Amino acid sequence: MKITLKDGSYKEFQEPKSVYDIALSISEGLARVATAGEVDGEVVDLRTVIDHDCELSILTFNDEKGKGAFRHTASHIMAQAIKRLYPETKLAIGPSIAEGFYYDVDRETPFVAEDLEKIEEEMKKIVKENLAIERYTMPRDEAVAYFKEKNEPYKVELIEDLPEGEEISFYSQGEFTDLCAGPHLMTTKPVKAFKLTSLAGAYWRGDEHNKMLQRIYGTAFSKKAELDEYLTRIEEAKKRDHRKLGREQGLFMMREEGPGFPFFLPNGMVLKNTLLDYWRQIHRRAGYVEISTPIILSRKLWETSGHWDHYKENMYTTVIDEEDYAIKPMNCPGGILVYQSEPRSYRDLPIRMGELGIVHRHEKSGQLHGLMRVRCFTQDDAHIFMTPEQIKDEIKGVVQLIDEVYSLFGFKYHVELSTRPEDSMGSDEDWEMATEALRSALDDIGLPYVVNEGDGAFYGPKIDFHLEDSIGRTWQCGTIQLDFQLPLRFELEYTGADGEKHRPIMIHRVVFGSIERFIGILIEHFAGAFPTWLAPVQAKVLPISDKHMEYGMQVLNELREAGIRAEIDTHAEKIGYKIRQSRLEKVPYMLIVGQKEEEEHKVSMRSRYDGDAGSMELSAFIDQVCREIRTKEIRKAKEE
Repeated sequence: MKITLKDGSYKEFQEPKSVYDIALSISEGLARVATAGEVDGEVVDLRTVIDHDCELSILTFNDEKGKGAFRHTASHIMAQAIKRLYPETKLAIGPSIAEGFYYDVDRETPFVAEDLEKIEEEMKKIVKENLAIERYTMPRDEAVAYFKEKNEPYKVELIEDLPEGEEISFYSQGEFTDLCAGPHLMTTKPVKAFKLTSLAGAYWRGDEHNKMLQRIYGTAFSKKAELDEYLTRIEEAKKRDHRKLGREQGLFMMREEGPGFPFFLPNGMVLKNTLLDYWRQIHRRAGYVEISTPIILSRKLWETSGHWDHYKENMYTTVIDEEDYAIKPMNCPGGILVYQSEPRSYRDLPIRMGELGIVHRHEKSGQLHGLMRVRCFTQDDAHIFMTPEQIKDEIKGVVQLIDEVYSLFGFKYHVELSTRPEDSMGSDEDWEMATEALRSALDDIGLPYVVNEGDGAFYGPKIDFHLEDSIGRTWQCGTIQLDFQLPLRFELEYTGADGEKHRPIMIHRVVFGSIERFIGILIEHFAGAFPTWLAPVQAKVLPISDKHMEYGMQVLNELREAGIRAEIDTHAEKIGYKIRQSRLEKVPYMLIVGQKEEEEHKVSMRSRYDGDAGSMELSAFIDQVCREIRTKEIRKAKEE
């Protein structure tokens, strides 16, 4: 048989070989670090025997799928440790996830943080035991009987949902056996660098009507140094948590009277409005017009758009005059009605309509997370109506706009092309044409991208922008969606150069995405220390004593007249306290005023960027800061 390897080379064998043996035949080093194999696109165990011609990739911890097998094994080790220490615990599911693994468990006495240390110690023992991990199958009825005898009701339910006659896959290590499709490592020995990180609640099968289980999160790496680096990053993320900083800096709040509905406080409104002013500035320059459409619209509109069939479970509805209405989860149908409001000619196209629209989407309570996942948010939407010939140039224009914005904030990003999902509408031909148009535009620009199969919107393929923050986390924000379907469903038209009616093509796009979410990302990216142009308070006047309050007020007024957002500290505290407080509030500039400053009409300036800069003319300070605000400069803080 002929095995074609990832690099295009191949190996031939006279008899069947396991993936592990093939890795060993390539090199002992590869066999040591191998975690799984990928045979003709399917991830399999190293123990899987290959008996036919195929394409094979040997996966390691450096491959995402290889990490999955490694961390899935870690989840089983954790489950085994739990059953050893707390045998009454019932197990649900325990997959690998992006940065680790988890296991959902049911225990009458809930686990607490202190229990995680005990579980970790038992996991270390299991790793040292170097238990062989073996896979076998069992008929469905026998599998049900096995887990009923073990008093594992969640496993029984999972098996009973599988088709009759199906062979059920099991993995065992030592005394522990679990229902699992795999893949897993060969033994427990490689899983040496791991950490249990947190506890959370999780509804069984994600259904809020089911019992709340406990989810134990952990992570695992192939090397201790990688684990240490990850844990340091997690600690830094905790310091930057936008919920903590948002509360400390008076940016926003959440209340139980409105779960998932954020309240913006005065400082938060300054930040939000500054972002929106910037959005309007760059969109006017790029030829967009701004519109505003109603928050509540008739069910008939949402039926025409397809949202009623494809998105109803995420929509809030109401009844007005005995007719069904829905609060908009998206802005596009309203934009379409604006397009329909008057006849359109090819000479009018492209029409770029921007809308800072407030949308509502029903997110499950367990998924809500500060500003990152909310039920009400402002979407910086825009809809572009164009001819087929204009598609490529319009996509390029949006990509350039998104790149300009992300570069301003210092974000690196990567791009994904998301293709047709299972729940979609429209013909194969339209989807193929739309996908190829996006692909062609990306190729022309020379922007690297990966294909994310099946993750497009229900009405069209899309380009997603995933930005990277200052500690390496990625966030999906910008998107460009090409849509042939809604213009068809709403019978949109324009008059062509030939005098005939034609159907426009539509682009849906956002740059920030959710303004609320983008603010949350910015808070964590900058750790609350916003660049001067974004900072809610750009300068703070600190009188040394009450005797200098009058001069301090004079300085404050001059700053405000120049357009600088400034405050004065009027507390009867020593200057050292006032400086420390301003640093905690992450104010970019502190202006200390005392007798000498008053006599010379100067200020003593301290900044996040330069530390103590000494005495300077107030007019010179104003010129410096106004220039920094105007250019939207992002300066690196001295302590960084």
